[in-house]
Amino acid sequence: MNVYLISLGCPRNLVDSEIMLGRLLEAGYTLTSDESDADCVVVNTCSFIRPAVDESIDTILEMARWKQQAGGRRLIVAGCLPQRYGADLAKALPEVDVFLGTGAFDRIVQGAQGSLKGIRILLPRPDETAVCDVEAPRFPTTSAHTAYLKVAEGCSGRCTYCIIPKLRGPHRSRPMEAVLSEASRLAEAGVRELILVAQNTTAYGEDLGRGYGLEHLLGELAEIPQLTWIRVLYGHPDYVTDGLMETVATHDRVCSYFDIPIQHISEPILRRMGRRHNSQAIFELFRRIRENVPGAVLRTTLMVGFPGETEQDFESLLRLIEEVRFDHLGAFMYSNEKDLLSNGLKDHVPERVKQERLKRLMTRQAELSMENSQKYVGRILKVLVEGHARETDRPWIGRASFQAPEIDGVVYINDEKVKPGTLVNVRVTAAHEYDLTGDMV
Repeated sequence: MNVYLISLGCPRNLVDSEIMLGRLLEAGYTLTSDESDADCVVVNTCSFIRPAVDESIDTILEMARWKQQAGGRRLIVAGCLPQRYGADLAKALPEVDVFLGTGAFDRIVQGAQGSLKGIRILLPRPDETAVCDVEAPRFPTTSAHTAYLKVAEGCSGRCTYCIIPKLRGPHRSRPMEAVLSEASRLAEAGVRELILVAQNTTAYGEDLGRGYGLEHLLGELAEIPQLTWIRVLYGHPDYVTDGLMETVATHDRVCSYFDIPIQHISEPILRRMGRRHNSQAIFELFRRIRENVPGAVLRTTLMVGFPGETEQDFESLLRLIEEVRFDHLGAFMYSNEKDLLSNGLKDHVPERVKQERLKRLMTRQAELSMENSQKYVGRILKVLVEGHARETDRPWIGRASFQAPEIDGVVYINDEKVKPGTLVNVRVTAAHEYDLTGDMV
């Protein structure tokens, strides 16, 4: 049988998708990149915010039409969407053969085979499932030299806007030996950039005991000789320690890249969100990072339109980005759902106001990003070559250590004689809002 898989959402979801693909390959299935050739389609879904839910449902409906075009085809929906909406989702989508929740990825082969003995919905309790099977096969879908490595599952936070603890369970770190073993296998297979992910990556090791924190893991990973870069995504301001900063500053292989989504800076909004820190702690954290880590790069994510957000609260976000001057920033509008604690809060912000605030925020950030990019003109950067550039007259595309894949900008390389996966020196000749252009030295 031919299987086609669609992975939606974040890199954490992508890791789950790659493990499902690995299990299917091991069971004798053939993977295809064209759904018209497939006998079975798997949609691994996201449901963090309403746009992600809508994208997941639209994709499922599109694949339902694919299923109707020929008899014998199977459609499987996995991940966060069935975990969140359960029986209601199954009732609304009779075209789907099997729904697998976030703790049921290990049943993907039985789902594809149709051997679940009449079971259509599998939603194990997330807190009762293993974090990750060390021996689980994995089929990489990223470029050969870059890979995501999930170091933990779930989150023990109680943010009022977030559904993740319900979908993924409490924070559970993978044993360090398992993480190091997988990292070594990936490096031996040609991976040069390893990107650590989790719901709260900086909380890694808190549940394992003394000596197993993220700084210890990074120190061990930095000893793997084949790796060029080690990057950390999805940090939390409450877990960025002095020890972590020291580790990042000490090891050349660990990118001085701090991805710390803070959501907001207004004190009233932080309290409504259930965040444990205050605005002063956030400003102090960013100051300490830049003071202790030479060349530190700051990325954050902000939310606009949270219930109760006034114009004054929003203005505090604009002052934040002016003062901190983030190297990279993403933002999204608050998305309300009945199963969120924040649903019960008063003074929900109208959609048009959310949209207007998001536009104002990102317009100013684009200007700041352009100013920031100009500092690289004339400098020589080490760039990891990604591949051929599409839709541009430049032949190659790559990334500097301060650019994470998919979410940050890229470096266009004006040279024909480079190879994907290699690290080259590029002198920057032009800067744009998010991207850079340069010549190989």
